[in-house]
Formats: sequence, C-alpha cells, structure tokens
Amino acid sequence: MNRTTLNLTNTTFDDFRYSRPNMADVSQEFEKHLSIFENATDAVKQQEALAGIVAVREEFGSMFNLCYVRHTSNTADPFYEAENQYFDEHSPSFEALNNRFFQALLSSPFREVLAEKYGNHLFILAEVSLKTFQPSILEDLKQENALSTEYTKIKARAKVDFEGNSYNLSSLLPIELSDDRTTRKNATTAKWGFYADNAEAIENIFDQMVKLRHSIAQKLGFRNFTEVGYARMHRSDYTPDMVANFRRQVREHIVPIASDLYERQRKRLGIKALKHYDEDYKFSSGNPKPIGTPEQIVANAAKMYHELSPDTDDFFTRMQEAKLMDLVNRDGKATGGYCTYISKYEAPYIFSNFNGTSGDIDVLTHEAGHAFQVWSSRNFLFEEYHWPTADAAEIHSMSMEFFTWPWMHLFFGPQTNKYHFMHLAGAIQFLPYGVAVDEFQHIVYEKPDMTPAERNAVWRELEKTYLPQRDYDGIEHLEMGRFWHKQSHIFNSPFYYIDYALAQICAFQFWVKDRSDHDAAWGDYLRLCRAGGSQSFLNLVKLANLKSPFDDGCVKSVVGEIQDYLNSVEDSKF
Repeated sequence: MNRTTLNLTNTTFDDFRYSRPNMADVSQEFEKHLSIFENATDAVKQQEALAGIVAVREEFGSMFNLCYVRHTSNTADPFYEAENQYFDEHSPSFEALNNRFFQALLSSPFREVLAEKYGNHLFILAEVSLKTFQPSILEDLKQENALSTEYTKIKARAKVDFEGNSYNLSSLLPIELSDDRTTRKNATTAKWGFYADNAEAIENIFDQMVKLRHSIAQKLGFRNFTEVGYARMHRSDYTPDMVANFRRQVREHIVPIASDLYERQRKRLGIKALKHYDEDYKFSSGNPKPIGTPEQIVANAAKMYHELSPDTDDFFTRMQEAKLMDLVNRDGKATGGYCTYISKYEAPYIFSNFNGTSGDIDVLTHEAGHAFQVWSSRNFLFEEYHWPTADAAEIHSMSMEFFTWPWMHLFFGPQTNKYHFMHLAGAIQFLPYGVAVDEFQHIVYEKPDMTPAERNAVWRELEKTYLPQRDYDGIEHLEMGRFWHKQSHIFNSPFYYIDYALAQICAFQFWVKDRSDHDAAWGDYLRLCRAGGSQSFLNLVKLANLKSPFDDGCVKSVVGEIQDYLNSVEDSKF
C-alpha cells in the first residue's frame, strides 16, 4: 500500500504500521519495474515504470525511517534493536538496487524528455551517487553501519553518577549550566569522566571507521575517503578547496569576534579566567530558561506558527494532530535531536531531548525548520527532491530559528532580550568550532594511518587555532585532545558538519533581511523551502536571493550588522 491509498487526515504516528521489508521481495519488485523502465520504447512508458520504482523505494525508506525513530526513542527495545540491526545489514543491498536504477536513468534514450519533466538535478544527483557504490564494498558498508550503531549506543546508554543521582548525557546538561560555578565544574568533570571511561572503546570504533572508509574509497577508485564523503553528501557544485577558503574566512573574520564575545562573557561573569565549563554559562544572573511545561511550550509554538503564516499554521497543526514529535528526554533515548521524513505517510518527525534549558526552544524551532521544508516539498515524486543536500537543508532550520524571534517572549517572558543576545552571539561562537570539526576530518582522512593519539593531537592544535579561549582547567582527558569524541557527526555522518557553518552564514542573511523587510525575507524563505532538493546548493542559495558563503568577502560582509547589534547591547543590562 502506498500513500495514494491511505487516508492521511486522521492517522497518527501510533497508527503507522511497521513491517520489516523482505529483501528478496523488495529486490524482485524493484527489478520488475526496472526491467520495464530499461525496455520501454517511449518516455511515457518509462514514466509509468518510474512510478513503480518510486513506490518500492518509498516503502523501503518509510520502514527504515519508522524503525529509526522507534529505535532511537528507546534504544533498549529489543524488537527495534533487532530491526535496526536488520537495516544495518540490508541497507547496502538496497543501495545496490538504487545504484542500478541510477545507471538506467542516466542511460535512458529519453533522458532529455525525463529531464524536462523532473529537472536535470535528478540526473546530477544520480551521477554523484554512482561514485559512492559498487558491489565490492557491500560488506564494508554493513560493517560501517554496525560501527555507527555501536557508537550511538555507547552514548544513549550513558549513566553519569553525580551527587547521589544518576543522569544520562541529556539530563545532565542543566546541571552543567548551574548558577553555581563549582557545580558546573564538577558536573562537567563527571560527564567527561564517562567519556574517559569509554575513550578506548570510542577511539577503537573510530580507528576502525577511518581505516574501513579509506579501504572503501580505494575500492571505489579514489585516493582517500574525502572525495567519497563529498559524494555521499551529494555535493555537486563546490570542492574541498572552496571549503578550505571558507574556513580561512571564518578563521580571519569570525574567530576574533568570537574571542571578543568570550572576553565580554568573562567580564560579565566576574571571573579571572573563563574555563571550558563556563563557556555555555553566559550571564552571572543565569542563562534564560523556557517558561512552562513541555506541553505549554508546544502550545505556544502552535500559537507562534499560527501567527507566522498560514503555511506554518497548517504544517504545525498536522504535526500536533498526528503526534509527530517526541521532545522530552528520558533514559534509553538516543541523544541529540533530528528531523526525519516518513514519506508513505507524508509525515515529518521531530525528535529531541528537552531538559529545561534554552536549547529546548532552539532545537524545536531548528527541527521545525527542517520539518516545514520537507512538508513544503512533499509533493515531489522523487525522494531526492523531498530534501535538499544537507548544506541547503540547514539553511531552513537555522533561518527558522531567526524567523521566530518575534515570538520568543512566549517562551522566555522578561528574559527575551537576554535570549536574543545569547542566541545570536552563540551562532557566531559556533562557527569556529564548526569549521574545526570539518578541518579535523579532512586531516584525518588525508592520513588514515594516524594513531588515535596522533588524531587527538591534531584536534588539540585545531582548538588552539579556532578556539583560542578554551581552557580545560587541567582535565587530562580534554588536554589530550579528546573533546571531539562527543561529536556524533564525526562518527555517523562524515563531512556533514561544515554544512551547519555554511548554512549559518545564509541564515544570518535572512536575519538581516527579516529585520528590514519581513515579507520579502519570508517570501524568499518560502520559495527556498518549496524548491526542496530540486536544485544544487549554490543554485538554491541564488534562488533565495542570498550570497554564496564561498565568495570572498561574504563572511565579513554578513557579520557586520550582527556585530553592530551585539555591540549595541549593554552587558550591564544582564
């Protein structure tokens, strides 16, 4: 059954039926429609065959994502633990089917007609995807999936004992932001004690990942994994050299601004030296915290999206009615936040770990930006067009954080101005870290034979370049360069992290435009969302009337107005 035969109006997430795909049946059905496509005598018949291929892909993808949501919601559930393992083992086989589909698509004698109907970007994505797979790496991909799952489980099942209580990594965060500095230090030390206890296991997982990914790259005919990583991210219009130039701009123009902001913070806090456990504690009066229960936060979000636009009102109403959000932290739940899409039910799904900090609002608006985008482009036939590449996708999420600024009083009341300052300053301070993560990965995959200790040393040197304020107060685990162990993207989504930095520069542009002409800014944003993944990153940036982050001078020009805003705020008001 596909979505065209489902009544989506009254269905909720609880009604979404999961059924493990039988790979033999999936392959048989896929091959049937692919054979029709390859032997079609005209473009119309090929389009009919494409509908069948899309239905098979949609069913498999929907079951994969449904399993992913239910597994990450409770990593201790034995049923979905087994189902997740099944997908770890069989997703590469499905990738092999997609590989054959892409080859057939590119070889179609009616390619021009199909490109006219579906857009040429589908063919560009097919060409990029073909670079990342061949049958000889099937077992390697299974092993890579298994290693990724192993890392996720270590973090999801963390237990940190602190002052007589047991915490997971998400629930400990409010303690790390305590108004009492000693408590912050001790809570942070306890968290890193968990990572220290698991350091050998984490480094072993990553060492296996790096060597495995290098082997995959060589089997695919590449010098190292960097080229494979870029192709996996479907980057078609920029190169590692362009990214390196972007990092240079951040190093030259953002690092000094971020350093000044940390110095302002030190003075606000009235301390002699800013330590790593102080960095996220922004004000001596305490960080702004959201008002109300999670249910009240969602109710206020509904009011916000109702007032923002008719489109966001329809979208968020559906998210509530269909129970498409799992927001609150609990034991056994995977860390972090994400948005995925279950296409069979036209259902975006938001996952987060509310813990009573301002991050609850950040993650809600961020993931709602992703969800609204995929909701806006859900009518595209191909899944490749439901989402853009991650670099463009993060523009939607990060910009939504800024478009919702006028409603932050619903969540922070009299602390709204404090939140605005912290949010904008935090976005600036994120950029150096974001590009440090990216440069770390480029170095690691350039030299895959480095030892774990050598990788740690690389990270520590990058911190000194991009995060010169960082003072670990003698914690040996961090002084050794192991902070990166916490960053899931490095393990599970290699080369993803730069997308946040690129998108942040674009989101800053929306912040500037929204302050001067909301209607124009929102129109550009809505057009961007509706385009989905039908164009490349740089073409989508152009479509939204934004400057490319890669252009020399872009970073400097974008942050000027932001710096003026931050400098206009008197720290004494906090």
